[in-house]
Parts: sequence; structure tokens; C-alpha cells
Amino acid sequence: MRTSPPSLPLFCLGIACLGFGAIPLTQAGGGYDWRLPKGFPEPGVPVDNPMTASKVELGRRLFYDKRMSANGKSSCATCHKQELAFTDGLKESVGSTGEHHSRNAMSLVNVAYSAVLTWSDPTKTKLEDQALVPMFGTHPIELGLREGDGFISRLQSDAFYRQLFPTAFPEQANPFTVGNVTKAIACFERSIISARSPYDRYHFGGDDNAVSPSAKHGEELFFGESCKCFQCHGGFNFSDATVSARTTGRHTEFHNTGLYNLSGELTYPEPNLGIYEHTRLITDIGKFKAPTLRNIAVTGPYMHDGSIATLGEVVDHYAAGGRTIHDGLFAGEGSRNPNKDPRIAGFKISPQDRADLVAFLTCLTDQEVLHDPRFGNPWPQ
Repeated sequence: MRTSPPSLPLFCLGIACLGFGAIPLTQAGGGYDWRLPKGFPEPGVPVDNPMTASKVELGRRLFYDKRMSANGKSSCATCHKQELAFTDGLKESVGSTGEHHSRNAMSLVNVAYSAVLTWSDPTKTKLEDQALVPMFGTHPIELGLREGDGFISRLQSDAFYRQLFPTAFPEQANPFTVGNVTKAIACFERSIISARSPYDRYHFGGDDNAVSPSAKHGEELFFGESCKCFQCHGGFNFSDATVSARTTGRHTEFHNTGLYNLSGELTYPEPNLGIYEHTRLITDIGKFKAPTLRNIAVTGPYMHDGSIATLGEVVDHYAAGGRTIHDGLFAGEGSRNPNKDPRIAGFKISPQDRADLVAFLTCLTDQEVLHDPRFGNPWPQ
């Protein structure tokens, strides 16, 4: 028998309940064929960048093109690998110049439904704007581009792009602009929809054999009153930072999960201080976005800084109500962090229940999205 989550508006598996709060509603994607399965709403897209197949294809080529970096060594796909649900598998990402970043790359799968786009910047809500950060950002350097360094000319010299840019932006006399680059990349990223996991086949496709008995019990634990994982990872996208074309806006919460509790005022290691970096409120130290759990089994290591290696250890962290680090630079009892979300209260779990909960999380892996050629590298290898 299928497990249904609690009948609370914020956490239901359906789609009508998604949305409340302050983030402005964007418009739907018009006539674009999203190929959405049952149970998935159409994503919202900005009114000034409607989805088209030609923009998605242009964006796919740009996403995988190393000419998008100043030294020709990296592309968007360097840190967002399809087989890893568009993450990089690293504790800390590495930029095109070899600079190590302070955080790891978030998954781009189902990013079309993300109310905010980074671990801890509440102002980054639009993919077109976010794309400028890896392209031109300097703290840290990712792709390392600079305004006027000629990368648009490099694109314009390519025969594919001389055809694709005018097709994607037919109303413009000169479609080779930075703005159109980010619009195309954003359209490709929005097209990466994951909805074909064993969980989806079980719940939305009626295949009772799609998931194991262990995973079915794990689902009961996930949505049960003991573990209460659904409180921060609810809805069809398993995140409390989800929006769609049907929403009227959504207030996004950020959470301190008791990962650290250093002595002194800054209880998390710098520079990873959560949304405090933007709000400068002491009460916001250590608060980060709750990412989607879809494909979570292939996106480790976990947490914003990759400091937890396995899903089993993630379960242990939440069961303890926060992580205790006994010695060293980061020693402290995370469960006592003054900013810790009160919902991270800990719970008792047996070894079998722990394994079942991990089995449930694993059944959220969509093998098709990890290998679908629509999202793969279009350039000759």
C-alpha cells in the first residue's frame, strides 16, 4: 500500500498546494513541450524568456562549450555532470583556474522548480541572472570571463552558433549578446526535468514493483511523525523551496541544521556562514537552502561543504539532532547551535530503519535523466 504524507498544505505530494509568500510569479512556458508526467506542474518561466526548442538546443551547446571559460579549460558541465545529476561529486568545486571554492555544486535537475538557486543567496531567483555569476564572478573564479575579452567573438566564429543564435532569437538583428547567452543556458537548464525515478513509477505510474519493500518502509519513516523529513523536503520535488507556474509566490526558508557549533559569535566556519552573508543578521548564521532530494544518491558528498560522505551518515546527523565534532578546528556540539532549526530535534532509529530510509532516498534516483541524450554533450568527443 502506498504511503501518503500528512495532509498539511505545505507538504502534500500534490501540486495545488505549492506556494505562498513573497517571490513573484513568473509566466508559464507557452507552447513548449515539457514532456511532463502525471503529478508534475508546468514550471514557471520569465515573461522575457519564453521556452523554445531552438533556445534549449542553443543553451545545451553553450552549457557544454569550454569556450565559455577564459582559458578554454572549463564549461558549465565541468561542475555539473549529467551522470551525477548535474553536480560534480566534489566536496568543494574547482574553477577553471584551479581555484578551490568553499562549497560544492548544487544539482541542476529540476532547477526550473527552484524558488532560489544557490545554497545561501536569497536574491538569486532567476536562472538568467544566476548564469552571470559563474561566467563573470571573481570571488571565487569559476569560468573566469571578463566583459570585452572576446568570448562572444569566439562563439560567433562557430558555424553552429551562426545558425543557432538567429534561429533562437529571430527578432533581433544582432543576437550574439551576453544576455542571449544567459537566456539560452537558462532555457536548457529549465528543460532538465527529473520525473522517471522508481518512486515516480510507483506513485504516479501505478507500478507496485518499482520500489522494494525496504524503500516502501523507508517512505513511511520519511513522512512519519518520528523522522519528519518531509517538513523541509516535501512536495513533488522534495524541497521546501519549490515553485511552479501554478504558484502565486513562495516564501523560501533557509535552515541551520546543527552541522557546526564553533565557539564565538560565528558558529559556522567562514566563509560558509549561510544567508548571514547577505542579511548580516546573527540569527541567520548557518542557514542554508534545503535542496531537492531527487537523485540524492548520486550527488554526494553532502551538505553545502561536502562534509558528510554518505546518505547513511546524513541520516545519523539528523537522528542525533545535529553533528558533534569532538576535536580539531571545528570542534563543537551542533545540536546546541543557537540558530538550529527547532525541527531538527533528533529521533531514534534502528539499523534496519536507517537502511530502509536510505533505500527510500535511493529510489528517488532517475537513471533516465542521468543518461538522456537530450541533456547530454552535443559536441564531438
